[in-house]
Amino acid sequence: MRRATGLFARAAVTTPPPRLASAAMMMTTCSSSSSNPGTRSRLLDDLLALSTPSFAGGVAGIVVFSAAAASSLAHEVHAKEVPGATRRFSPKEVVLYQYEACPFCNKVKAFLDYNKIPYKVVEVNPISKKEIKWSDYKKVPILTVDGEPLVDSSEIIDNLSQRMHSEFPKSEDDEETKWRKWVDNHLVHLLSPNIYRNTSEALESFDYITTHGNFSFTERLVAKYAGATAMYFVSKKLKKKYNITDERAALYEAAETWVDALEGRPYLGGSKPNLADLAVFGVLRPIRYLKSGKDMVENTRIGEWYTRMENTVGEPSRIKE
Repeated sequence: MRRATGLFARAAVTTPPPRLASAAMMMTTCSSSSSNPGTRSRLLDDLLALSTPSFAGGVAGIVVFSAAAASSLAHEVHAKEVPGATRRFSPKEVVLYQYEACPFCNKVKAFLDYNKIPYKVVEVNPISKKEIKWSDYKKVPILTVDGEPLVDSSEIIDNLSQRMHSEFPKSEDDEETKWRKWVDNHLVHLLSPNIYRNTSEALESFDYITTHGNFSFTERLVAKYAGATAMYFVSKKLKKKYNITDERAALYEAAETWVDALEGRPYLGGSKPNLADLAVFGVLRPIRYLKSGKDMVENTRIGEWYTRMENTVGEPSRIKE
């Protein structure tokens, strides 16, 4: 590996202010669920363990980022309609505590947006986390439904889905469940090595994170350069841990694997997206317009499905305040 020079070399040896250093534990605050609690949030825990500058681990937690034709167009029109089950699920207030760039938070938002469930957003400061001091659970996403807190992205989605479709028992062996687990156990591991692949992409990623996150001016400045530098090196360790030789090739392979799973269908769910479609879309949404996401769309067949999902999910149902 070439020696870091200039700004990155200086940032790499700069000790963050004490308040920013306390953000190390934020690595565990952007989470998903797993059938095995021991594997829960493995990517995030791994990033924390591998990061030498504790601040970098904290800031990086935000990220850790056809059978078409006429009949398909007709399916899309129907898919955009508000699902009937949503009418039977009418909470008075839904609030999402999140990091804007967190892939697991975006999974939850994809579900809410698609089902047209209005929700408020509270952007959590990754340093102080004062917005979730009321909660014993110190990770995001946290979703409150009429005051009831729900945690872990997959568990939140399961909970809401059961409330909306209580007539359907939850299945653990179907195709949908298999691919949802693939998202949490494989696809998310490819994000950090790709968005921090080199110094320019690391800076691009942290520019997005700090612009959309809840940072003070000082935190934003330090986060962009110190965090990007540290995560550039952490991403190299992640490649080794997950036996990734070429991070872009691995991302492309995952995209092609997903398209193959569709087997010519507009969505894995057939004529409409299912929970696996929403999970893949949600996880990829934070990186779609970064260089890694643009490269993925340009070099694989996933672009058509992704655009279809963008159109079908539609505008956010987030309540503007």
